[in-house]
Amino acid sequence: MNFELTEEQQMIQQMARDFSANEVKPKAPELDKTERHPAEIVQKLAELNMLGIAIPDTYGGGGADIVSYALALEEISWGCASVGVIMSVNNSL
Repeated sequence: MNFELTEEQQMIQQMARDFSANEVKPKAPELDKTERHPAEIVQKLAELNMLGIAIPDTYGGGGADIVSYALALEEISWGCASVGVIMSVNNSL
């Protein structure tokens, strides 16, 4: 059994890591302080198809596997746990 990440999984992880570092983490303290919904971040997540990353592409989702979803969710949650929860809810419903 091979436990190494596929090239696609690595690309998704890196994309989520970069997005989290550049877009999410810098805004996290303000979001926590103001208790404001991060609408602009959620919109960008939608544009990256991260809100439906685990949904099959036949239904308009990202078509990624569950490992890719978990990797992306971990990276987004690193930037802000609240944004990670928003992402997870959108992928789970």
